Amino acid sequence: QVQLVESGGGLVQSGGSLTLSCAASGRTFSYYGMAWFRQAPGKERIFVAGINWSGQNMYYADSVKGRFTIFKGYAESTMTLQMNNLQPEDTAVYYCAADRAIATTPGSYEYWGQGTQVTVSP
Repeated sequence: QVQLVESGGGLVQSGGSLTLSCAASGRTFSYYGMAWFRQAPGKERIFVAGINWSGQNMYYADSVKGRFTIFKGYAESTMTLQMNNLQPEDTAVYYCAADRAIATTPGSYEYWGQGTQVTVSP
């Protein structure tokens, strides 16, 4: 099986920063796109940011554009989400997802991590 593991979540004050990482194992993801989604309690899981296999094409939700940056890590099997100027509305569980094509719909992704909690206090 494919395993995706997120890390880097935590509790920060409004205006603070966090860096999330996603590591893939179990198979090669050289030509897979990867994305970040988030889900707040009682709400739907929504798209945050995505990146294609080469790391040259990035996509962002309007709500995070200009504040979040997605990029490939030192190893091609890792992905990083740099989150700056965090706000309380960013509070959610953040999930890493991977598939052969990038999409903004959660149902389009086959592989998911277990999530990492991000909490932003006022």
